[in-house]
Amino acid sequence: MSDFRKLTETVFASPQIAVADVSTAQAMGVALIVNNRPDDEEPGQLTGAAIEAAARGAGLGYVAIPVTHAGFSMPQVQAMADALAGAEGPVLAYCRSGTRSTLLWALAEAMRGADPEDLARAAAQAGYDLTPVRAAMDALAAGER
Repeated sequence: MSDFRKLTETVFASPQIAVADVSTAQAMGVALIVNNRPDDEEPGQLTGAAIEAAARGAGLGYVAIPVTHAGFSMPQVQAMADALAGAEGPVLAYCRSGTRSTLLWALAEAMRGADPEDLARAAAQAGYDLTPVRAAMDALAAGER
């Protein structure tokens, strides 16, 4: 069962999705699925390749921007910003719990000039806390890299 959490009108975050969730995303108008989870993070985890095949089969875009528990790097933030900017419709980003996807979304949006306070409110409404990346968000929003 899908647990897509609305961050904005065009961006959703989710815990690990199943192949069946791709059709739910498609029905919601999602155009791009972003996988922020590295393969083999835990035993029995569905591979990114399985989700990619389902997404492509449904006519959706797919991009993998894996984030490990080691944290975020600027290339990952830039890749997420590029994915969001290039999406031809709503985006669904997922990882194990949705937290890394939400944090990466917030960093990418801050880098693109979004107000960190607005991002924090949106994330909180979806059940996510941006505190772990707040200082980085503030710096990115201020144009620091």
